[in-house]
Amino acid sequence: MEERITSRKNGYLQQVRKLLTSKKEREKAGLFVSDGTKLLEEAVRYFPGLDTVILSDGVEAQVPDHIRTIRVPKDVMESISPMETPQGALFVCRLPEKSNFVPKPGMILLDGIQDPGNLGTMLRTADALDIPVALLEGCADPYSHKVVRSSMGAVFRTQVVQTTWETAASACRAAGIPVGVTALSPRAKDIRQANVKAMAVVIGSEGQGVRREILDAADAELIIPMNPHCESLNAAAAATIVMWQMSQQ
Repeated sequence: MEERITSRKNGYLQQVRKLLTSKKEREKAGLFVSDGTKLLEEAVRYFPGLDTVILSDGVEAQVPDHIRTIRVPKDVMESISPMETPQGALFVCRLPEKSNFVPKPGMILLDGIQDPGNLGTMLRTADALDIPVALLEGCADPYSHKVVRSSMGAVFRTQVVQTTWETAASACRAAGIPVGVTALSPRAKDIRQANVKAMAVVIGSEGQGVRREILDAADAELIIPMNPHCESLNAAAAATIVMWQMSQQ
């Protein structure tokens, strides 16, 4: 049975607004919000934590009977949706339990990836190529609506692992997995000649690259061959190339 809310001042809808804009609020409530009919389909199909669905008048979606469903007028949806042109569907999910970091050869470690679009693209690519990935310190919140959207639902299909460099380094060392870093360095080895499938490879932040602490501790420096007049690649593009190379070895 659908509920109906017509007031923009409704307390639950005000909470949804806060969840969309505040990581602190998401962590406090143990909830996050995403938007769009396509992503809702992904959540219904893959994510056990789907909690509540909010639909505009006239918008239909296949929602399981046990999921709370709220119907709102179009103007109310426009007042809470983060999109300039809302698709007419918002949905609230429970944050998954945090999982422990397990080192694996042929995995990606993301260091300080702050752009939601880049992070979402990396998670989407890792899901597509079946590459394990973990987020180190400084990354954007993987459960912000911008990351969820740019991941095209990868956060619903795979477990997002967050850890620290100290934990990851110690675990990789104990497991005998060498750590590689992407770096513009004369010492760096062409990824085509490196056994990246045996490594955990760190991709650095958009502006700063890999942290000095990680560079100093790495077992190998890696470089993606490119035209000499090109200074660097977008972080998401670099991660995609490394993951593709891993998938081919």
